[in-house]
Amino acid sequence: MIIKSAKYLTSVVDSNNILNDGIDIAFVGRSNVGKSSLINSLTNQKKLCKTSSLPGRTRMINYFLINNSFRFVDLPGYGYAKAGKQNKVIWANIMEDYLLKSNSIKHVFMLIDSRIEPTELDIKMLNFLFYYQIPTTIVATKTDKLPKSKIMSYIQKCASRLSVGKDNIVPYSSETHWGKDKLLGIIENAISNI
Repeated sequence: MIIKSAKYLTSVVDSNNILNDGIDIAFVGRSNVGKSSLINSLTNQKKLCKTSSLPGRTRMINYFLINNSFRFVDLPGYGYAKAGKQNKVIWANIMEDYLLKSNSIKHVFMLIDSRIEPTELDIKMLNFLFYYQIPTTIVATKTDKLPKSKIMSYIQKCASRLSVGKDNIVPYSSETHWGKDKLLGIIENAISNI
């Protein structure tokens, strides 16, 4: 697959406004895991999705129109300690409503940080996605921050902690675009099986 065009479409802060038609590829993960950088990398646009060194910046569901035919959906990050209880509840509710009520989801990329072992929240999120039979691929981001010799051992540890096979985790670098072809292939398969 080649992404020829990508543009910001809309942002949603209320579950009643979730887009429920079309084709969605969603991105979920802890705050500051690199969702925005990954989307920018896949679309070859450095500023399509706003990135921040501070966690907790994605507080809405952000939609991007890709190739005028399907959408990337950037979901709020979870696990940001300083977000405050009320914000955490709001973000959790809108994310859960999207994942359970949207008829548009074709695939979810669940991101984990390659420098940090998956947390209890990561395990809960993956179990949630599996329980509701939402097609999911786990993506280990920021692999350029690790020595190459340690990447596969990290993947093995993550696979064990998440109770999946190591082949279910795709290593990715938004800096070098390592893993990009693999993810684009998964997206192509997801949107062609409709």
